[in-house]
Amino acid sequence: MTNSILALVFGAFFGFSLNKAGLTKYNKIVNVFRFTDLAVLKFMMTALVVAMSGLYALRGLGVLNFPNVPATYIAGNLLGGLIFGVGMALTGY
Repeated sequence: MTNSILALVFGAFFGFSLNKAGLTKYNKIVNVFRFTDLAVLKFMMTALVVAMSGLYALRGLGVLNFPNVPATYIAGNLLGGLIFGVGMALTGY
């Protein structure tokens, strides 16, 4: 239960920071696909690097262990990506 609450708090904080940085605005998202404004990509890459560094630091201290990753389900990933891409394209249209 504590992990779920902690995940919700971190997710809300991340969403708040995305909104506060203005990265949820239509023009910002469209300009990413036009390769004219890379602010969203920079923000997301920074978030990934910070999260990765924190996780590996916690693993090095022995606080957590990484679980085994199951094999990838290719058909499901392709179908999910297709549905997501079509939805994103239709929403932008």
